[in-house]
Amino acid sequence: MSNMSVQIILPDNSIRTFEHEPTTLEVAQSIGSRLAKDTLGAKINSLPEVIDLRTPLKNGTKLEIVTTKSKEALEVVRHSAAHLMAQAVQEIWPEVKVTIGPVIDSGFYYDFDSPFTFTEEHFAQIEKKMEELQKKDLVITRENWPIQKAIDTFVKMNERFKVELIQDLAAKGETEVGIYHQGSWFDLCRGPHVQSTGQIKSFKLMSVAGAYWRGDQANPMLQRIYATAFQDKKELEEYLKNLEEAKKRDHRKLGKELGMFTFHPWAPGSPFFTGRGALVYNELLAYLRELYFKYGYNEVITPQIFDVELFKTSGHLANYKDNMFFTKIDERDFATKPMNCPSHCLLFASEKYSYRDLPYRMADFGRLHRNEVSGALSGLTRVRTFCQDDGHIFCTKEQLQSEIKNFVQMLNEVYQKLGMSDYKVYLSTRPEKRIGTDEDWDKAEGALANALESLKIPYEINPGDGAFYGPKLDIMFVDALKRSWQLGTVQCDPNLPQNFGLKYTGEDNAEHTPLILHRAVLGSLERFIGVYLEHTAGHLPSWLSPTQAVILNVTDRVNDFCEKVENYLKHEMIRVEFDRRNEKLNFKIREAQLKKVPYMLIVGDKEAEAGTVSIRLRDGSLHNNIKWQAACDMIIKNSRDRELQTLVTTNSANSGAT
Repeated sequence: MSNMSVQIILPDNSIRTFEHEPTTLEVAQSIGSRLAKDTLGAKINSLPEVIDLRTPLKNGTKLEIVTTKSKEALEVVRHSAAHLMAQAVQEIWPEVKVTIGPVIDSGFYYDFDSPFTFTEEHFAQIEKKMEELQKKDLVITRENWPIQKAIDTFVKMNERFKVELIQDLAAKGETEVGIYHQGSWFDLCRGPHVQSTGQIKSFKLMSVAGAYWRGDQANPMLQRIYATAFQDKKELEEYLKNLEEAKKRDHRKLGKELGMFTFHPWAPGSPFFTGRGALVYNELLAYLRELYFKYGYNEVITPQIFDVELFKTSGHLANYKDNMFFTKIDERDFATKPMNCPSHCLLFASEKYSYRDLPYRMADFGRLHRNEVSGALSGLTRVRTFCQDDGHIFCTKEQLQSEIKNFVQMLNEVYQKLGMSDYKVYLSTRPEKRIGTDEDWDKAEGALANALESLKIPYEINPGDGAFYGPKLDIMFVDALKRSWQLGTVQCDPNLPQNFGLKYTGEDNAEHTPLILHRAVLGSLERFIGVYLEHTAGHLPSWLSPTQAVILNVTDRVNDFCEKVENYLKHEMIRVEFDRRNEKLNFKIREAQLKKVPYMLIVGDKEAEAGTVSIRLRDGSLHNNIKWQAACDMIIKNSRDRELQTLVTTNSANSGAT
């Protein structure tokens, strides 16, 4: 390579030339010392994976340097922090053996084989050692070892789990493995890693749990230490603060406090919605039904249980069997539906359609059942029985982009109404396990990408995360605590229509196969309610609140007046309660606040005599001397207009009849 010119192409299309295959760090150094100091890794040739800054780059490589300011930086830092934690543990307790330490959404973990049980009392000791190693700013280097050398080395160290990993790599045909050194400690790893331990600025050990080696109960039980890392202490402090806030906002806690739902061990993963919870559920359904009318959907009702032949045709039996429930009826095998799409295909096939009938938009609030692993069940956010705001659009290829635009407009309208304007869009591409030809997938992925680009909607590629039948757009909502939740989705499917032989008559009088767009705005209503409770901390908009208003009397002398106000609101379908208990006013206010009631109407002798009420809002603000009917009409309007905020208008104090 010494006589060969190697050219590296930068994002601005400028070229850096070297007499050898340079590393990313060398390219950064050729540009400037400040860039070099901040370099953590690289992305090459428009691929999403981050490679190590030490990897030699071939001639013609398109290089994007990942720095401390890149969105990918945190993943590299956390990967290195896992090594830092493992090194600290083994320096304190050399008898502890290491296994694997991947990055996860909330940070990272490392699995240890330890002769003693780790507890949170050990955390301070580990963190202190990590801080020592971080301050030493140990340079991290990489070597490629021949497989046999790696096996021999780790055998001598009695690191049997590492030996097993290397032997598996050898069985796959690998001849070398990556070894990363920091000081005297080293570990088997693919990378990427930061330049030195000094670039790992802030970290915190979070919890410890048991974990079977490779997730198999037949294997040894290891100890998994969960931790997190950030690029500065401020980010870590904000994260820890949000964690504490998340505990207060846990939807399981709020659901119990608000009396909305419960669970029973005889029906695992299957929530019971109380009358109060069902009110929230049904208000969401009513709102969506109004939008279905506006956006031209036909709501349908389809069966819950089908002969398994349906799922053979749809591909679910081959690709989704482990997540389904089965039973036998009259010696035939049946299954409950995990999704609505196969039944919608049957419904579409039951009639004849021409191009004039398309797009045909079908919506279904039918219950779905999925056999989720018991360990994955989590309140409302992971259940076995649920309802989706599910829809399928049967359309022509020419209608595809306009239908995606129509879906995005509807999604925007819903999310704005609910105060959920912060979301990101991901294009999830073909998974390894899929049906259909590569040509079909190319067209479907291209159609979604083109639609987003024509709408000028920014998006990111999520490689390999599409459904088995087609690529999809995932809508990731970012809540008040900056956590991401996958809610809405639209999926482009060229395969199911072919499997079911769906046809429509085209303008040329010939038969054509439609496309299907699978779409949902909120996704599972159960999951959405759980997420939304945490996002709002239980302070639902008035139109969604189980109790929209409560009347609080100061004395029994005003009960007749309070009942008059109560009856007026009930006549207008407002969910109002009259708290006539013989308790102090402050006690009643506190009770209403705990129930997150949007409007508290306070009535004493003066108010009853003047025909007014005082309104106390959830934020603690008090608005006095409001004519009672004006106050009621304001509450009624707030509910009917589905307003996001609970407000008292300035002109309500002196208006209305008595």
